[in-house]
Amino acid sequence: MGHRQRDCSNGRTEMAFEKFDLETLNAERRVAMAKSLRTITVDELKQVGEKLFPMAGDAWGTLFFEFIKDNKSGTFHHAVTSDGVQIVYCREKDKGLWFLERGGKGPLGELRRTVIKEMIEEGQQGGGADA
Repeated sequence: MGHRQRDCSNGRTEMAFEKFDLETLNAERRVAMAKSLRTITVDELKQVGEKLFPMAGDAWGTLFFEFIKDNKSGTFHHAVTSDGVQIVYCREKDKGLWFLERGGKGPLGELRRTVIKEMIEEGQQGGGADA
């Protein structure tokens, strides 16, 4: 999945993601994702994008904002794993993206979208905030 890199500037060890894979997430990451999963407005999502992509002309930033624009009639869901991976999913279009502030990013594949859909359904059945 990735390899650990030592960041000597602050003493923290960070995960470098070559590929984000929900299938192999440990229980802690899944729990954090399920707890943080919520419906998010387009305006809130734009704020997330501005934090993730502060530089004009970022190709992934362009993709992120196009994703919002192309799916603006849908309901967006946002979650964050325990190690900072941000996930955005549009259920009506069954599309999603994941982003890591320090560089990792990509589309959510079929398996990953299925996991998000299941979490959304579990939250609705359990009377969560999105129910």
